[in-house]
Amino acid sequence: MFLTRLRINPARRGARKLLSSPHAMHAAVRAAFAVAEDHERNGSRTLWRLDTPATATVHLYVVSPGRPDLTHLVEQAGWPTTEAWVTRDYDGLLASLRSGQEWAFRLTANPTHNGRKTSDAKETQRFGYLREEEQVGWLTSRAARNGFALATQQDGRPNLRLHRRQTQTFRRGMGTVTLTTVTYDGILRVTDADTFRQAMTSGIGHAKAYGCGLLTLAPAG
Repeated sequence: MFLTRLRINPARRGARKLLSSPHAMHAAVRAAFAVAEDHERNGSRTLWRLDTPATATVHLYVVSPGRPDLTHLVEQAGWPTTEAWVTRDYDGLLASLRSGQEWAFRLTANPTHNGRKTSDAKETQRFGYLREEEQVGWLTSRAARNGFALATQQDGRPNLRLHRRQTQTFRRGMGTVTLTTVTYDGILRVTDADTFRQAMTSGIGHAKAYGCGLLTLAPAG
């Protein structure tokens, strides 16, 4: 597995198009792999996420089974004459994971639940959670099945900060997609290293093609 970071230039027209449409960004990320196995392999898939660490600074992170070639993205939406992308081996970190470790983490996810649009509707649909307490509950309920537990604060609440809470609508083919997303920053403890490793390489929740599901780690200190 590989972890790649590319700095996006939001002043460019191509960048604005990609940043406004997760469907367009998904297609651009998919085009970084000439071989299908480099995009998805043995239960691991390509995941991506957009981070905004500062005003007018946007980073694209990609975790993938194979090494990507982001030349087309640099030319379309990056800094072609001054900056390319950085790709690092990810297997070392994955192999080092052990139960009991604590990590700071970031996850952009699509917190959803199934329900009926009207009381007499026959089929269920997927709806995004909009309230912060519901979004916290969504992640809390999925932690154990993904091999981790959320650290708690002195008041007993999860050690989490939620930001970039938004609902986007964008075109996909002849139709439109409405997507609710939230970025979680917090502290976790690994409870099952194998399960947690799988979550990091296959993603958490729905809408993985649209920039959701990628969980990344940093030292908890």
